[in-house]
Amino acid sequence: MSHTLAVLISGNGSNLQAIIDAIAEQRLNAHIAVVLSNNTTATGLGRAIKAGIPTITLDHRCWPDRESFDQEMIRELDRFAPDTLVLAGFMRILSGHFVGHYQGRLLNIHPSLLPRHRGLHTHRQALAAGDTEHGCSVHFVTEELDGGPVIAQSRISVSANDTEQTLSERVQAREHVLYPRVLQWRAEGRLSLKPQGVTLDDQILPTEGVRDAG
Repeated sequence: MSHTLAVLISGNGSNLQAIIDAIAEQRLNAHIAVVLSNNTTATGLGRAIKAGIPTITLDHRCWPDRESFDQEMIRELDRFAPDTLVLAGFMRILSGHFVGHYQGRLLNIHPSLLPRHRGLHTHRQALAAGDTEHGCSVHFVTEELDGGPVIAQSRISVSANDTEQTLSERVQAREHVLYPRVLQWRAEGRLSLKPQGVTLDDQILPTEGVRDAG
């Protein structure tokens, strides 16, 4: 039986599409059991529907607080028994209860070389800092925003004529390679989060994870 994924989105879903494509091209031995969005108009929902994937929409504004909304997400997601939960542009800070419930199964991709440039507007931050390198990171999610242990990174060089837009496009292209590759490691049973850190093939990874993995 292939590895079961649940993908959480809020917007365009380009990383969702990259995962769908990787599965179709047999680069990722997994199946997406459900796509959940907190945004009823998210473009990514159309991508899921086109691929025949069940979708769930939960407007977070209909719940009184973060904890009750997250509890409803858990109730819905657990029906699909996901092996891995994939945050793919899910623009909600998750409660400690949600993160704890899925500890070791919850992954995110962030458009920077963590721990640099956490939060939003990472390309703007990289340019303002005069960085010569930029990129993206896949990490296990913890309660610390963008602070979970890094699994892998993909790097690009920043040129003098780069803008936020050009960096965004180039980093996103790397994301679309990196995320399915890391998910394949999960599907193969090679990747896990242990008390001593992230392990790949039973080897503890360095703090920056696998460099240039995608």
